[in-house]
Amino acid sequence: MSEKIYLYPVWVRIWHGLNALFFLVLLISGISMQYSNPEYPLLRFDWAVSSHNICGIGILITYVFYLIAFVFTSNKKHYRIRLKGLGNRLVNQARYYTIGIFKGEEAPYPATEEAKFNPLQQLTYVLMLFVLYPVLIITGIALMFPETIIDNVFGVGGTLLTALLHAGVGFLASLFLVIHLYFATIGASISSNFKSIINGFHESH
Repeated sequence: MSEKIYLYPVWVRIWHGLNALFFLVLLISGISMQYSNPEYPLLRFDWAVSSHNICGIGILITYVFYLIAFVFTSNKKHYRIRLKGLGNRLVNQARYYTIGIFKGEEAPYPATEEAKFNPLQQLTYVLMLFVLYPVLIITGIALMFPETIIDNVFGVGGTLLTALLHAGVGFLASLFLVIHLYFATIGASISSNFKSIINGFHESH
């Protein structure tokens, strides 16, 4: 019999939904600007640029909202990484994802009200939210205002380096999205984790 735990407050669900929407538009418009054939664009170039800039500002606003909520709510407890024994916990969770889950084993670190993320999720989310996102946002703002970028760094154009860093971090964020969606299907049922981000209740096995 499954058990339901309220893990996702309203503000987290609103942020998650807006963040997902903005990120998808950023992904499509970014790909369109960089890789599409000009004769057959995914989006018209001017539309791609406009939508990319608008959603980039949207991501910035929602990120600031998230940081404020992070500071003033108890949600931050889920991101506190215990370094002692972390390596072993990561190995245990990785083994579960690659072997144990296919054998029907119990999750080594099930979601609870005190710790809704397993060790791999926790580390990944911390890196994503507090390392990759800031770099993505800062480089994105710099590219919107290229006059703020240093002309050259060790003989290489600053704008080129900023664009490469922005694109590279964007690729990593896109890779995270794909993996995130896959692991969202690993729950009490294929749809249970998707339902939880709508109603706030995590359903355990």
